[in-house]
Amino acid sequence: MKIAYIAAGAAGMYCGTCIHDNTLAAALLKKGHDVALIPTYTPIRTDETDVSIHRIFYGGINVYLEQKLALFRHTPWIFDELFNSPALLSKLSRFAGSTNAKDLGALTLSVLQGENGRQRKELEKLIKWLKDAYRPNLVQLTNSMFVGFAKEMKKALGVPILCALQGEDIFLEGLVEPYKSQALEVLRARVSDVDGFIAPCRYYAEFMASYLKIPTDKVNVVKLGLNLEGHGGARNTASPDSPFVIGYLARICPEKGLHLLVDAFYRLTQKVPSDKIRLKVAGYLGKGDTLYFEEIVNQIEAWGLGNSFEYLGEVDREQKVNFLKELHVLSVPTTYKEPKGLFVLEALANGVPVVLPRHGGFPELIDATGGGLLVDAESPTATVEGILELMNDPKRREELGRRGKEAVHRRFSDDIMAEETLAVYRKYLST
Repeated sequence: MKIAYIAAGAAGMYCGTCIHDNTLAAALLKKGHDVALIPTYTPIRTDETDVSIHRIFYGGINVYLEQKLALFRHTPWIFDELFNSPALLSKLSRFAGSTNAKDLGALTLSVLQGENGRQRKELEKLIKWLKDAYRPNLVQLTNSMFVGFAKEMKKALGVPILCALQGEDIFLEGLVEPYKSQALEVLRARVSDVDGFIAPCRYYAEFMASYLKIPTDKVNVVKLGLNLEGHGGARNTASPDSPFVIGYLARICPEKGLHLLVDAFYRLTQKVPSDKIRLKVAGYLGKGDTLYFEEIVNQIEAWGLGNSFEYLGEVDREQKVNFLKELHVLSVPTTYKEPKGLFVLEALANGVPVVLPRHGGFPELIDATGGGLLVDAESPTATVEGILELMNDPKRREELGRRGKEAVHRRFSDDIMAEETLAVYRKYLST
């Protein structure tokens, strides 16, 4: 099978969607399929071996220039390649942080409009390469923000077009008006151009079917999977005299709920001596969230808990696994209804139980793995109670970790994810 998998770069940060797309593409390649993982906007960044092609479509600089200046919508294609250098595009993280809300909304709407948008030339380049150079049996779009590609691709290639659903609702809800309403209107009109959708859990399948007005029979559920190599070794929490370590592994931003966990940590220190517990945090911090994080750190210092807190920054794969092995429990109390949560599977793969809010895809993950506790969402008090319950009951904590680890290694591998994805692909190829 020849699969064109169109991914989206995240301007230099480790992104859960990039990691998932790369892991899936690598697993499909391992099974003998021909997969072109095609970056758009910027190169993808993953903490595993990058299997994407060495070419970027919809390069971020060209996309922006075409949005702002009519001249660049008509420049020769060979000229556009000057701005598609991976090294140059990798530096876009600084630029991305300065994009204002109005520009982002207008650009999002234009890309969604596909052949009618200001980036029509970029769509023509991508389709020409797919038709003349690659000739796929099937095209997979990384998320619904690319549905504007589907109509012209279908017309030119005559193959099934599938689209993943990976948390794009939070991006859409963050757009300013009138772009938010306009983008949603275009999205709902364009979903009919896509043959089928793939969601990571039942919650998100049902939510997005309603949100985007997709017929429910067009949404397939394929659970997430991990490349488990390196996960699951011995942990570093055996000493009964060492502090109890609470971990957070996610992007540093309000929607991931670090402020709620820090609040819970402070409340925990009112019940447990602060020298007996630690809060360790790892994850990407973008420029737009720097003030948010500074306020959190200042509050921790004001409470006199600076020595009990550690921020490790963004971590690569080896650092991530070592970080997880030092934890007694992981908690990421998201304020929005998380549809994925790769960090949950990563923690469980290393025997670390989790305490999570009872919303989004988390109940399904806990039900499938038995690896943690669910607590009331946006409640530091409930988070404290969950963490304290596991802190005071080492046997139960170890049992949850063991159960979660066993379930992830048995049911959430990249190989299983690839097999389930292939089953969906074959369904559409046979019709």
